Amino acid sequence: MSVPIQRADASEGMSYLDTLPRRAVTVFLPLALIMIVLLFPFYWMVLTAIKPDSQLLDMNHYNPFFVVGPTLAHIDDLLFKSQYPRWLWNTFYVAFSATALSMFASVLAAYAIVRLRFRGANWVGGAIFLAYLVPPSILFIPLASVVVRFGLFNSPLALILTYPTFLIPFSTWLLMGYFKTIPFELEECALMDGASRWQILTGVILPLAVPGLISAGIFSLTLCWNEFVYALTFISSDNNKTAPVALVNAFVDGDVYHWGTLMAGALCGSLPLVILYSFFVEYYVSAMTGAVKE
Repeated sequence: MSVPIQRADASEGMSYLDTLPRRAVTVFLPLALIMIVLLFPFYWMVLTAIKPDSQLLDMNHYNPFFVVGPTLAHIDDLLFKSQYPRWLWNTFYVAFSATALSMFASVLAAYAIVRLRFRGANWVGGAIFLAYLVPPSILFIPLASVVVRFGLFNSPLALILTYPTFLIPFSTWLLMGYFKTIPFELEECALMDGASRWQILTGVILPLAVPGLISAGIFSLTLCWNEFVYALTFISSDNNKTAPVALVNAFVDGDVYHWGTLMAGALCGSLPLVILYSFFVEYYVSAMTGAVKE
């Protein structure tokens, strides 16, 4: 007669956190250090954006970590005395257009590799991910000649069509991992009912893969939003520049850096992404865990 094995209560493994000193050392202190490291750049941006110029330049008489008499002059110069709203719109337009294009291609590629089961599908998936490892900084020279030959230089289309070269590989790899977590039996039932592959993709797979789509979309949007090299190479006029490049060109005069306005621009440019992450952080984490599960 076999003796049933008693399973230990899961709460027993966490009994060492019953006392406050242990919780402080193992939980609260590490979390506090992580929050300080992660939030300090935003604190520094806000601090620099509202500091008067006298405090920015005189570190001997003013504490660099605090501000006395904050001012909104830098934000006023940024929003009303420059083309920053135009630059921000250009960034928004390019980022969302390139992300939409990349997501469409990535969904089709990931579904074909994972579900159609053609010969060499695994090798194709690996090759797509290896393409993501190629540094974009070494591709802008050959891409520049292509952009000029097609007459797209100094046009937002130059960025919209070149950004997918580094967005599609990672998004495809991420969606492949998430599509593998969706039971294949659902597709078999749909096929037996006479549904086409396109109907299965749009009616079955995509509704179940919303967290993965959001995660890949946020990742692609973030890369487009902060990209600098391609935007600097392919765009020359001030009206078509994106915010990261335009800020450097407008508020850096040789070796003179207008730190207050630069940090105000960085702060205003990061707020849309912060808001986006705050709404979809749960989907982002669940999709990342689903992608690496395989």
